[in-house]
Amino acid sequence: MKQATKANTSPLVILALLAALVAMSWLYVGERSKDKRADQQSNATGQQVFHWKLVTTWPKGFPGLGTAPEKFAAMVNKMSQGRLQIKVYGAGELVPAMGVFDAVSTGSAEAGHGAAYYWKGKLASSIFFTAVPFGMTAQEMNGWLYHGGGLALWREAYAPFNLVPMAGGNTGVQMAGWFNKEINSVADVKGLKMRIPGSGGEVWNRLGGTSVTLPGGELYTSLQTGVIDATEWVAPYNDLAFGFHEVAKYYYYPGWHEPGSTLELIINKPAFEALPDDLKAMVETAARYANADMLDEYTARNNAALRELVDVHDVQLRKLPDDVIRELHKASDAYLEELGNSDPLTKKVYTSWKNFMEGAKEYHHISEQSYINLRDL
Repeated sequence: MKQATKANTSPLVILALLAALVAMSWLYVGERSKDKRADQQSNATGQQVFHWKLVTTWPKGFPGLGTAPEKFAAMVNKMSQGRLQIKVYGAGELVPAMGVFDAVSTGSAEAGHGAAYYWKGKLASSIFFTAVPFGMTAQEMNGWLYHGGGLALWREAYAPFNLVPMAGGNTGVQMAGWFNKEINSVADVKGLKMRIPGSGGEVWNRLGGTSVTLPGGELYTSLQTGVIDATEWVAPYNDLAFGFHEVAKYYYYPGWHEPGSTLELIINKPAFEALPDDLKAMVETAARYANADMLDEYTARNNAALRELVDVHDVQLRKLPDDVIRELHKASDAYLEELGNSDPLTKKVYTSWKNFMEGAKEYHHISEQSYINLRDL
């Protein structure tokens, strides 16, 4: 009886073993496929494929600011024929808006997109690589970065943080901001709580205002609830998209604090160095493309957005009084002089920045500025 049972069950055991072996084989194949993707193995042509995460300080897909890193990623993917694939995450999707610098520095993400002046608490010189009050225009900033030694200094400043920075967009001259009270004199600045980051915020404080730094996604509610009295953001193209006209009455110009705001693309240094030379060149080229494309986009979109704000939404467009501008300029010069001598690296950056601006400004008096003036005659 026992022998018969043994004979009857042996085929079942064998079949079970075979089934287990097949299942294990499929599991092994599946895990190997995952490993190949995770380890960035070769593609169909035998070339290595790299997968990067790019985190940003902007809301996902936000016009201009948020779409620039998307365009950068798409351009890299296209040029590399899929050898470098970059997935873009908006603020808060993977890391908080103000966590971009640390995430890329530590390698949690391979790339990031934001603005250098957000990190002035870590690195005083960083403000010169975004925008400085009464400083350089977009055209002048690009000249300094690409042909005046600015980019080399930027990379020197970021090297201790394991980062390779690149220009990744420019908004051009911004607006002075949205206010829930009129600004008729310097006295109106005193006690006024405004979202204004970077060196602009420092200058605002010197005139008796109170500056705060908030990510873009918090500005509408902060204005609506009275947490802040005013905010600067970017320009009509972006400001209309955020709906600031629904929660603030006055829209002031000019953007004294950000005359040509360079946005940054930062790359984790080990991740960048792991790329072959041709992919490195593609990353650099795509960054140049994103930098130029953003300025083109704002130039094309700002006026139509401003007309809609004024003509459709009855926004009150105001120019800051000359005496306020003069006091802001005076405070800015004093602040930059102090900051520029605060440490050796910042002094080196400030000296380069200042010398280049003086030269560009001298020539633009007889070129750009003279032409714009005569065009209005």
